[in-house]
Amino acid sequence: MVQLYNLHPFGSQQVVPCKLEPEQFCGGGRDALFVAAGCKVEAFAVSGQELCRPRCAFSTLGRVLRLAYSEAGDYLVAIEEKNKATFLRAYVNWRSKRTENSRVCIRMVGHNVEAPFSETFRDQMSIVEMPLSEAPLCISCCPVKGDLLVGCTNKLVLFSLKYQIINEECSVLNFERSLIIHIDNITPIEISFCVGYVAVMSDLEVLILKLESDPKGGENVNHHPQKTKKPMKQAEGISNETLQIESDDFVICQKPMELLGEKSEQSGISVTLESTGLADEKIKYFHVQHLLYRRFAPDISSYVLSDDIKLHSLQLLPIYQTGSLTSDTKSSSQEKELLSLFCFFSLPHVGYLYMVVKSVELMSVYQYPEKSQQAVLTPQFLHVITSNYLQCYTVRCSAAAAREEDPYVDTTLKACPPVSMDVCALRIQLFIGLKAICHFKNHVILLTKADPETIPERKESPKRLGSKKVTSVTLRTPPVAEAGWNLYIVNTISSVQLYKEMVDYSNTYKTAKTQSCIHLLSEAHLLVRAALMEACQLEPGEKAELIEAFKDSCAHLGDCYSRLDTQHSHLALPYYKMSGLSMAEVLARVDWAVEDGSQKYERGLIFYINHSLYENLDEELSEELAAKVVQMFHVAEPKQLPHILCSPSMKNIDPLTAISYLRKLDTSGLSSVLVTLTKAAMALKMGDLDMHRNEMKSHSEMKLVCGFILEPRLLIQQRKGQMVPTEFAVHLKETQPGLLVASVLGLQKNNKIAIEEADSFFKVLCGKDEDTIPQLLVDFWEALLVACLPDVVLQELFFKLTSQYIWRLSKKQPPDTIPLRTSEDLINTCSHYGLINPWVNVLLSSDSLEDKNFMDDLSKLQTLWWKKLLPELCQRIKRGGEKYQLYLSSLKETLSVVAVELELRDFLNVLPEDGTAAFFLPYLLYCSRKKSLT
Repeated sequence: MVQLYNLHPFGSQQVVPCKLEPEQFCGGGRDALFVAAGCKVEAFAVSGQELCRPRCAFSTLGRVLRLAYSEAGDYLVAIEEKNKATFLRAYVNWRSKRTENSRVCIRMVGHNVEAPFSETFRDQMSIVEMPLSEAPLCISCCPVKGDLLVGCTNKLVLFSLKYQIINEECSVLNFERSLIIHIDNITPIEISFCVGYVAVMSDLEVLILKLESDPKGGENVNHHPQKTKKPMKQAEGISNETLQIESDDFVICQKPMELLGEKSEQSGISVTLESTGLADEKIKYFHVQHLLYRRFAPDISSYVLSDDIKLHSLQLLPIYQTGSLTSDTKSSSQEKELLSLFCFFSLPHVGYLYMVVKSVELMSVYQYPEKSQQAVLTPQFLHVITSNYLQCYTVRCSAAAAREEDPYVDTTLKACPPVSMDVCALRIQLFIGLKAICHFKNHVILLTKADPETIPERKESPKRLGSKKVTSVTLRTPPVAEAGWNLYIVNTISSVQLYKEMVDYSNTYKTAKTQSCIHLLSEAHLLVRAALMEACQLEPGEKAELIEAFKDSCAHLGDCYSRLDTQHSHLALPYYKMSGLSMAEVLARVDWAVEDGSQKYERGLIFYINHSLYENLDEELSEELAAKVVQMFHVAEPKQLPHILCSPSMKNIDPLTAISYLRKLDTSGLSSVLVTLTKAAMALKMGDLDMHRNEMKSHSEMKLVCGFILEPRLLIQQRKGQMVPTEFAVHLKETQPGLLVASVLGLQKNNKIAIEEADSFFKVLCGKDEDTIPQLLVDFWEALLVACLPDVVLQELFFKLTSQYIWRLSKKQPPDTIPLRTSEDLINTCSHYGLINPWVNVLLSSDSLEDKNFMDDLSKLQTLWWKKLLPELCQRIKRGGEKYQLYLSSLKETLSVVAVELELRDFLNVLPEDGTAAFFLPYLLYCSRKKSLT
């Protein structure tokens, strides 16, 4: 059973001052209502909370059987009956109709309007007559393009909306019959059309099709009926024989059936397209795709097909692309891009809502408490009328559209209530004698007609659990009350006002900690989300108000999922993120009161805080809040305590408080070295170096490296997008640089940090600018070589090292700290460093290389440079690029030094085999002549 709340989605109401009992009525865009009665259509101005007032009136050819309005093109179309013949007419430029006797231009569809008539068409209403070979039964206007679809027996006719340009100042609205859709075995009683999607409904069947244009667009149009698909094998339970067997003695009733997607082609209904448009038409439909076929069984207990089992209220509802819900930009109503499409239809006691764009899926089923007569679907609500009640149900259209529009929904970044969530009734309002309903903007139009002698006594609506009784509204007594009918405009209240009421209502569930609180707040969230999806109809002030309500709803849902013990408690994280609340603001919403001497923290809150502390947010908690977070994790997740203490957000935690909680930890099942390092960091923070040294001595260097790998934030933290070394890292740089380099190497090997990030870390740590390379970074590069990296990384690493060796040798620049490895260490531990060639000894023994660091750099350079890098350097110089001059100068400097010191034979041995002789010739000549010169 659908849950019922006693909310108030309906606000003020007024009576439409029409003179005759309405036969048909419909909304006209944002500000008009059309009412057809007798042989006349009256247009009324409807604006906000102002009284409805007559705008204009015009005569029709006969009694109006169907009436529809298209916002695209701003025209009205009607099926009219006169002398038992039906006519299809469109009323264009109706806003120019000042008085009932104003002149009207009547023209035939497709009639070309000549230039001399431009002034006439601009200032008067035009009636476009559209003759058909068969009587029109139903009509539908595309809400995006304004095209008109007409339903006839066994076929649908599509009229494309055209704008005929008369001159630079005038264009005339016209139509062109562009397509005929032949449909066998179904007679439409209602149709709906939206950007190529067609829904057709008979008494017990619904068929949804998609018209597809040819991708090439250049093929010739065949103006004869063409079957777009071969007839498929009919589904089980259908046969032509069965369809024909019917007599006075018995009736064959087909079984219910639902066919989705490609399977719907097995419905037995043949669909054929016949193109009738012009060859230069921009959009041509050549193919048809079957999306849904649904058939219902009649109630055979009465032996007749009664109205109790006939379908009604077929509707396609589009939702358009909006971009970011919370952006301040206003969407243009002219730039509508279809995002999602939904189809609704209803039996008297059950309604069905399908999603039909990317996949065909039944979203919701509505069980009515009594027989329905008509329903209208909006992005926010489903309004249903019975004989005496106006019912307002929630819908899941915005939930489905949100997932189509934003790929981040249902992740840790964003969330949205599920499409599968049970729908509910927000209100069941007493209205006597309801006959028909329509909806536009924020207005619900109701036609009532009641016999005064049979008006039932006032009674209460069905109750919800714990709710007040649903009372009826006080109806105004209209001046024509004696006629027994009224046409009402009921205004729905603003989305923000209804949202606030729903939030207040949800407070009654908070203490009980039930799912009802989440359900109602989810409904409130979807209400606001749906309103934001209609951004093109919102003023900037309205949108700002809705954005605040949206963020507020996210905060309330975050509260629910953080406090209630539910399997979906992880949703606290994305909802709090969407709320825009800081971590401190979220913690301020937590009830820290202790019940029965023990504090319990639910999984949702722990998950949110833990994840937020891991995200390196640029937010520092106060000392008080940091202490509360530590106490919370000590109770709920003690194993996470060392990790959360390393978060930059916990910078203000009192180190004594942190150490006291760390000492209480049971290290069984927990890395003791991680606890040790965290205590060492806290000791360093409060200046207790003795405690720090004692903690560091309790484990071997290898175990300490493992501890840093478990929690990299002990060494490196992210603040405002920048990598910042911790106080611990600065201390290790001065006292244990080898441990620091080994730890960063461990982070790199375990994918906790990239090589480029490590480079930046060491530069910041050593206080160097981007162009200066500290020795500690060179130590890290050399450690990487020892660690045996992939070849792709090695080539770049070789270049970094050799460039630094060459730079220091050429500039006679000593390293800023003592290198951690000598050339002998590298030769003994790394295969990339070869044995020293004899010619190097010449350089090492020269007077210019007395400094030991220079000799070490040259040894490292020789065992690396000539073996790996010289050929690569030559290749890079050939390729050119931004660093061409750098590479070239490095090579020239090196060759100049070597040509002076080496003998010719040794010099030839070090040159690359594929080098360009012309480039190396000057150095070879110098090397060969130097002996004669001396």
